[in-house]
Amino acid sequence: MSFNSLGLSDALLKAIDKKGYTVPSPIQEKAIPPILERKDVLASAQTGTGKTAGFTLPILQLLSQGQHYRKRPIRALILTPTRELAAQILDNVKAYSEFVDLRSMVVFGGVNANPQIRSLRNGVDILVATPGRLLDLHSQRALSLAKTEILVLDEADRMLDMGFQRDINKILALLPKKRQNLLFSATFSKEIKKLANGILHHPVSVEAAPENTTAEKVDQKMYKVDKAKKNEVVIKLISEGNWKQVLIFTRTKHGANRLSEKLVKNGITSAAIHGNKSQGARTKALAGFKQNKIRVLVATDIAARGLDIPLLPHVINYELPNISEDYVHRIGRTGRAGASGEAISLVSQEEVAYVKGIEKLLGLTLPKETIEGFEPSFIFDYNAAPPKKNQQGRPKRNNRNNNRRRKRS
Repeated sequence: MSFNSLGLSDALLKAIDKKGYTVPSPIQEKAIPPILERKDVLASAQTGTGKTAGFTLPILQLLSQGQHYRKRPIRALILTPTRELAAQILDNVKAYSEFVDLRSMVVFGGVNANPQIRSLRNGVDILVATPGRLLDLHSQRALSLAKTEILVLDEADRMLDMGFQRDINKILALLPKKRQNLLFSATFSKEIKKLANGILHHPVSVEAAPENTTAEKVDQKMYKVDKAKKNEVVIKLISEGNWKQVLIFTRTKHGANRLSEKLVKNGITSAAIHGNKSQGARTKALAGFKQNKIRVLVATDIAARGLDIPLLPHVINYELPNISEDYVHRIGRTGRAGASGEAISLVSQEEVAYVKGIEKLLGLTLPKETIEGFEPSFIFDYNAAPPKKNQQGRPKRNNRNNNRRRKRS
């Protein structure tokens, strides 16, 4: 199938051609037609599948063909959990809208709101936003959603994990009841299905790949190693392998900082990104990583969600996630667009219990190896008791934690 056969306008086809794409991805092929028919859509697709273009292209077509307003009210609202993902979505919207008369912008926290307010006054057709900043701007009467025709919830599962359910409900109350709703999520969990049932009307369900599958091109490997030796193992892997671009996941912000500092002290350029970093610092770190000025990017799950890093060769799980689905999201950063990739997990005694859940989700047994000179002092036992949940456990959805997370987005 070609983009021509999807019923897209010449202006959009011209923009697609300029970006160098000739064939739609599976999610684009499945999602674009029902969206153009103004149907609600429930789509399961991970980052890197082309999902952003899957909703951006039909939205641009619908708005460009619809009624135009002189003052340009917000006609399409795209909600996303993190600043980085919001910025990347806007980049896509602007690229695909180059040859249509539509105005777009992004609003998120962590930066001064005044420039955003000034831009909103000039009118905007498509607004990309994080929930917290959107509600802040609405409370200041800087924007209105009264004319919004299309709502997109992107990375909906992550928004729920980050405690945005209440904010989403508030935003829904501000929107016209008659609108088109598009919900994109990496997985169709029970929570997502419940959210979808309350928002979508007779939706078309589309799926880019079987639920919770991982890229076939990713070589997954687990190394059994004592917790105290993990830093040395990471340095050995990167140095001896002469790896030039590595994304490393930690469970905590403090852990990300410590590991990044350790790498720098050992002559490996590195930067950490997490919720406590300023937007400017996060943007600078990501740019340096993409331009190969920084060899290693150390990130927490929330900070890394939505990062699009083409042809990333290596991912390291410095610590295993305690939520199995996050393992899938992490290793899905590599092995994209037909390229091969490697995902390595360092498993200490405290994390053995997490392996069982990950393998159950994947439906396979992952190879477990040791590194010469770093043989573990423990026996790998699936039945070992999992570590006690603390601040590293699943985020509690109480008001205090929710408020803390909202301030970061």
